[in-house]
Amino acid sequence: MSRGLVDAPPSSPADTPSPRRRRWLWWLVAILATIALVAVAVTGGAYLKLTNNVKHIDVTTDDLSATRPPKAPTSALNVLVVGSDERDGKNARYGHRISGQRTDTLMLAHISPKRDNAMIISFPRDSLVQLPACRAKGDLAGQRPHLGMINESYASGGIACTWKTIETLTGIRIDHFVTVDFTGFKDMVNAIGGVEVCVPEPIHDKKALLDLPAGRQTLKGEQALGYVRARYSLGDGSDIGRIQRQQMFIASMVKKVMSGQTLTDPARLFGFLDAATKSVTTDPKLTVGVMKDLADSAQGLTAGQIRFITVPWRYSISNPGRVEWVQPQAGRLFQIVAADKNIAGSGVKGGQNKVPRSKVHIEVRNGTTRGGLATQVAAALEQRGYHIVKIGDARRKPYPKTTILYSPNGASRVLTLSKDLKSGVPTLVDRATTSRLVLTIGDDWKGLRAPRADDDEALNGFDATQDSCAADNGT
Repeated sequence: MSRGLVDAPPSSPADTPSPRRRRWLWWLVAILATIALVAVAVTGGAYLKLTNNVKHIDVTTDDLSATRPPKAPTSALNVLVVGSDERDGKNARYGHRISGQRTDTLMLAHISPKRDNAMIISFPRDSLVQLPACRAKGDLAGQRPHLGMINESYASGGIACTWKTIETLTGIRIDHFVTVDFTGFKDMVNAIGGVEVCVPEPIHDKKALLDLPAGRQTLKGEQALGYVRARYSLGDGSDIGRIQRQQMFIASMVKKVMSGQTLTDPARLFGFLDAATKSVTTDPKLTVGVMKDLADSAQGLTAGQIRFITVPWRYSISNPGRVEWVQPQAGRLFQIVAADKNIAGSGVKGGQNKVPRSKVHIEVRNGTTRGGLATQVAAALEQRGYHIVKIGDARRKPYPKTTILYSPNGASRVLTLSKDLKSGVPTLVDRATTSRLVLTIGDDWKGLRAPRADDDEALNGFDATQDSCAADNGT
């Protein structure tokens, strides 16, 4: 069942995204968000142990641009968070090592001067951008200026080149970096007793070694790792869909770490910090002492004050399979962060008088004979910030009219979607209980309305209180 609406057959080959080279996308911002934000006093032997766990790589002024972005006139911190797909050592079991490793997670954490809120900005790894020159370093060849994928910089010049690339593209001054490995992710999840997620549909993913039933459940270790690895078996099979799902996972993880279940349990809390510090490499100035100072100054920070945002993007027309950043929205976001301004007071607004797109979960069905149309529509909706939970075919074809099926719990979300569609007839399903919407594309499909120039809703993102079961419990 489609959570209380109507049945749908499995997706047809025409609406299944074409396979792409598998990579890992690690949304491990919990390392930063929790080490920096958990109010814990680390002393004596425990402090020494955590300090010795952390590895360091030096990034010098020679590695960065001679004209770096200016530092904001506040004590805000910007931390680059990177997860690479290197597969040596303990990580070898997750795939064969290949030359030219690239980053699969690329985020920037902006922590406010008073340490009372944090913004986590994610950069889609397939972003096509103008890359800067980076010098050769060690066994890395360096990078020439060219138009390429943003994750190339790590392969060309390591973390120093990635640091320079983000500063050059965004105009945001970076203070520190953190890189993460695979094994540490499992250890952190296990240390807090698992992370709760809501799975809209059963998952059977051989690549991710994952077999899960539908519904709310707590994932640990290998299951959690498989869940954040899974791509083709969930939603529309895209990287953006996986980004959205992993943001939800990390939101749930942050809530767990910042809850009484962890903070009031010294053994569990130390276990988490021990696993986290073993999993990271940082610049020499980001020490456990600095992390502790951040933690001490961030007492009282709640999950609702940690916001996740993806750089506004669209699929590239000239380079299929790549994404481009949408302007002026992306530039406005970078300016807000660079100047340490609050989005709420910056004039960047969205979602007024309607449910934000980030909280609207949609199942897309093709009711026409046009092959691949559901996948195309799902991609377009994702660009606007919607969550796509499933793609498939309508039970019967053709549908003359495009319809939006919704339950009483989903009524508030219909307005949001309807405003973005050129055609679509809302249809209430009285007995259904889900807040998920089912968009069935009919022969009258005319596409999406052109976005307004001032449409900055994507900049609002969502905070860590977001519930991954929101699509099915009416919240």
